[in-house]
Amino acid sequence: MGKGDETRQAILDEATRVASRVGLQGLTIGALAAQTRLSKSGLFAHFHSKESLQVQVLEHAAAMFVDGVLRPALAAPRGEPRVRELFERWLAWCGATWPGGDLFVAAAAELDDEPGPVRERLVRAQRDWLETIANVFRTGITEGQFRADADPEQFAHDLYGVVLAYHHARRLLRDPAAERRARLALDRLLDDARPPRH
Repeated sequence: MGKGDETRQAILDEATRVASRVGLQGLTIGALAAQTRLSKSGLFAHFHSKESLQVQVLEHAAAMFVDGVLRPALAAPRGEPRVRELFERWLAWCGATWPGGDLFVAAAAELDDEPGPVRERLVRAQRDWLETIANVFRTGITEGQFRADADPEQFAHDLYGVVLAYHHARRLLRDPAAERRARLALDRLLDDARPPRH
């Protein structure tokens, strides 16, 4: 990686942290210049527009998510162990990675009614993630750990709901039981997905 690439990575790291605190809409080239002590013209040369900066921050965060959550989870044994590893790493991502909470959750609230390339990039990332969860669950069906008639898309939807509830309870409500409740909800989802015992 060349010096220019290293600089760009450092800028995107900082931009992603800033966006987690102030939101993607609050992330501007001017605000980032002040935070990084770089010139506006230098940052403009990297990103060209606020919209391009926001899209690239989402792409950077998505790559971090793959490296920190998805790849390590996929190294776990297929089926329930992989689902649990994915869930634990996702909770850690929400809880500790960002000063302002999960960037994707915050961006979803910001951009749900804002058409354009930034929203489209976020939607693509979230759809990809839901599909990944469903595919991880499918491996559990293949392994015989989950019912053959279980619905992977419904499981992905429900698991996503558990993590959103955890994020809300932890960040907004400051509920000390948020993590315990999230794990209990996962246990119930998995219990419901297992084949009946004979």
